[in-house]
Amino acid sequence: MQKLRGHDLLFVGFTLFSMFFGAGNLIFPPFLGAQAGTNAWFAFLGFAASAIGLPVLGVIAVARSRGLPALASRVHPYFSAVFTLLCYLSIGPCLAIPRTASTSFEMLVPLVGGGAAKQLIYSVLFFAVAFFVALKPEKLTDRLGKILCPTLIVLILVLFGACLVHPVAAHYGEPSAAYAFLPTADGFIAGYQTMDTIAALNFGAVIALNIRARGIQEDKPVVRGTVRAGWIAGAVLLAVYAMLTHAGALSGAAFPGGETGADTLTRLAHALFGRPGQVLLAAIFLIACLNTCIGLISCVSEYFHGLFPRIPYVGFAAFFALASTVVSNIGLAGIIRLSTPVLNAIYPAAIVLIALSFVPRLEQHRWVYPLAVGFTCVQSVVAALAQSGLSIPLVTALIGRLPLSALGFGWVAPALVGLALGWFLSRRTEKLEKTQ
Repeated sequence: MQKLRGHDLLFVGFTLFSMFFGAGNLIFPPFLGAQAGTNAWFAFLGFAASAIGLPVLGVIAVARSRGLPALASRVHPYFSAVFTLLCYLSIGPCLAIPRTASTSFEMLVPLVGGGAAKQLIYSVLFFAVAFFVALKPEKLTDRLGKILCPTLIVLILVLFGACLVHPVAAHYGEPSAAYAFLPTADGFIAGYQTMDTIAALNFGAVIALNIRARGIQEDKPVVRGTVRAGWIAGAVLLAVYAMLTHAGALSGAAFPGGETGADTLTRLAHALFGRPGQVLLAAIFLIACLNTCIGLISCVSEYFHGLFPRIPYVGFAAFFALASTVVSNIGLAGIIRLSTPVLNAIYPAAIVLIALSFVPRLEQHRWVYPLAVGFTCVQSVVAALAQSGLSIPLVTALIGRLPLSALGFGWVAPALVGLALGWFLSRRTEKLEKTQ
C-alpha cells in the first residue's frame, strides 16, 4: 500500500499549519493572554479546544467522509449546498481572506505610515502575490511547507525567546471583566474568531491534492495522510499558541489598554527590540497572513471550479483575489465586527456535524443528523441575529432562556434534544418498516 514518507508527511503537515495560521491565529492568542492575565492558562484551555481540537477533528471528519458536501448531505442535500457555500464564502472573500491583508498591513503602519491610499496599494500587491502563488495549488507543500512555514516558526521563536530572556513584566496582570469568572468558557468562544474549524472543513481537498502530487494516488493512503497531517498541524499550533499567549499576558501586564492582539504584540516587540522589533513583527505577520491567504484562495477556487467547471480555476482565483482586495479596505476592526455574528451562526452547526461524524453508523439513522443540526441552526441563527441587532423579541427571549445561553453555548441543549428525538424517530421508523 502506498504511504507518505516521513519528511513528506512533515512538510504536508507544515503546509496545513501554514494554511491555518494566519491573521486571527496571530492576533487572538496574545490578546487572550493580555485580557485574561492571571487566568490566561485557564482561558487557553478553552481556546485550544475550539481553535486546535475542533479544527483537527474537522480535518479528520471531512477526510473520513470524503469531503464537506458529503458530510453535510447527511443532514439534507439542500442544507449541504447552503452550508458549504456559507463556509466557503466566510473563509473566502467575505471575511477570512480580506482579514489577512488588513492584519498584515496594520503591522506595517508603524514602519511606513497609514492611510487609505497606502492600504489600497498594499492590498493590491499582497493579493497579486497570493494570486500568482495560488495558481498551482498542488505545489503549496513545496512553497509553504518547505520554505515559508519554517521561516515563520523561526521568527516566532525569536520573539518568544526574547520574552523569556528579557520579560517585559515580572508577572501576569489582573484579568479583565471578560475573563474574570469563567475564563475557559470565554476562551472557547474566543477560539471561534480564528475561523479554523470552518476552514478545516474546506482545506482537505487542497491537502489531498498535495499528497497526490507526491505520488500517492490510492484513496485510503490519501485519507490517512490527511489525518496525520492534521495531527502535525495541531501540535505545531498548540506550541505556537502557547508562546503567543504567554507573550501577550506579559505585554498586557506591562502595557495595559491594547484594543487588539496587534496592539499587544506591537508594544511587546518595540519594548524588546525597538524599531527592529517592528520589522520582525511585520515579517511574522506578512508571512503568516500570506500563507493563509494563498491556502484560502486555493481551496475556495477549487470548490467553485468544481461547481462551475466551465469557468477555469484561474478565473475564480483572480475573482476572489480582486473581491478580497476591495473588502480588505474596510479595515481590521470592521472585518472583526462583521465576522463575529456570522461565525456565531455557523460554528455551532459545524461543531455538531463534526461531533456526530465520530459516532459509527449514525448516518444510517435518517432523522438524527437533520434534527440535531436543524435544532442547532435555529438557536445559533436567532442568537446571531440578536447579536447584530436584528431580532424578534419574543423568539429571542425564549432562545435566551435555554441552558448555557449566557455562556454562549445555548445551542448545546437544542443539539442534544435533536439528537435524542432523531434517534427515537429513526428507531421507530425502522421498526415500522421491518414489520411491513
